[in-house]
Amino acid sequence: MTTTLIEPLAARRCANVLNSLHATSYFAPELGEQLAGIGITHPRAANFAVRAAAMGAVGAGTVTAAFYNYKHALVARFVPAVWETASPEAVLAARVRGVDAALRRLLGAPTLTSPEMAEAAELALRAAEACSRGARPLYAAHADLPVPEKPHLAYFHAATLLREHRGDGHLAALTAAELDGLEAMVTHTATGRGMTPKWVLATRGWSQEEWDSAAGRLRDRGLLDASGELTERGVALRAEIEDMTDRLDRAPYEHLGAEGVARLTELGAGFARTALAAGAYPADLIGKR
Repeated sequence: MTTTLIEPLAARRCANVLNSLHATSYFAPELGEQLAGIGITHPRAANFAVRAAAMGAVGAGTVTAAFYNYKHALVARFVPAVWETASPEAVLAARVRGVDAALRRLLGAPTLTSPEMAEAAELALRAAEACSRGARPLYAAHADLPVPEKPHLAYFHAATLLREHRGDGHLAALTAAELDGLEAMVTHTATGRGMTPKWVLATRGWSQEEWDSAAGRLRDRGLLDASGELTERGVALRAEIEDMTDRLDRAPYEHLGAEGVARLTELGAGFARTALAAGAYPADLIGKR
């Protein structure tokens, strides 16, 4: 394997673009319909099942550890019971069908069979060749799945690999910063780039009281001010977390090289803009309020 040093922010931009395509699946009604077809109807059960299925019929503890920012009591309501409704293999097959349908709606059929999609899939898969399994459970589980033949599904698969690889490393950075799952969400929301408290409380199982308690702990550490904004120390800590995440995730992008990263970012950004314009995400998903 050959590597070429590239600008960390260029790699981060590429990772963010790839993640934006992967994340469309969590809001796609097509995926919900496919999961409902195999008996999984509750949104939280669907979320846990579709992301954890690559790891097999795991228990609640494994999902809580790998997902990090969900309250364990919420996870335990649905896992491992969800595997009695549908096997991990059935969930993975449903995800492929749902993603296929969602991408056809969001991007349009001509884009899925375009030379640009095939090129993006090839570049993303090449980057993923340099990912490592060690201490990365979600990436490692997805890396054991076969690569789909259709370019748009291969691109989604590669985007998922790169997303989970970076995500697993990000959890190591959060742990090193001594932020628990909820504290991580509170500080990320405070940057203005994370999910709003409304979405965190609706999807992660935490109460308003628990959110307020986490904010209090962060104020005690000097990371948040009285208005809930990041202090100078808080801004610095979030920057350190992202820098560490970049370091732990540099291998795939160095393997791809600066030219490949730039081209993959360009292609992926085009797909992401099209998906966004087609209503891929809820309008109130990101922000501080």
